[in-house]
Amino acid sequence: MGTELRPTLQTMAILKVLLMRPYEPRYGLDVSREAGLKTGTIYPALARLESAGWVSSSWEDIDEAAEGRRRRRYYRLTAEGEVNARRVLSRASETLSMGWLPSPGGAQA
Repeated sequence: MGTELRPTLQTMAILKVLLMRPYEPRYGLDVSREAGLKTGTIYPALARLESAGWVSSSWEDIDEAAEGRRRRRYYRLTAEGEVNARRVLSRASETLSMGWLPSPGGAQA
C-alpha cells in the first residue's frame, strides 16, 4: 500500500513529466531531460515515489552487447500514483494562482 508524500518542486516536475504520457514507461535519463533536472536529483525522487507506491519500475530485457548500451530502468505511474500526482499538481497550481507566494524580502503584505 502506498503512502502520502509531500513532494518537493523537483518531485512535482518529475510527476508532471510522467503525467504527460502516464501509461508509457519512461527511463530515468529521459525523465531527467524533460524535467530539466540532474540525474542525481531524479533517481532518489523516483525511489521515494516507488516506495510510496506512486511509481513502478522494471529493467528492460535487452542484450547489452548487441544493443551497445546498458539496459535501462523504466518508470511509470501506478493507478494510485496517477491520481495522487494529479491531486498534488492541482493543489500546487491552485496555491500559486491564489498568490500564496512570499513577498520579496520576506515582508508581509
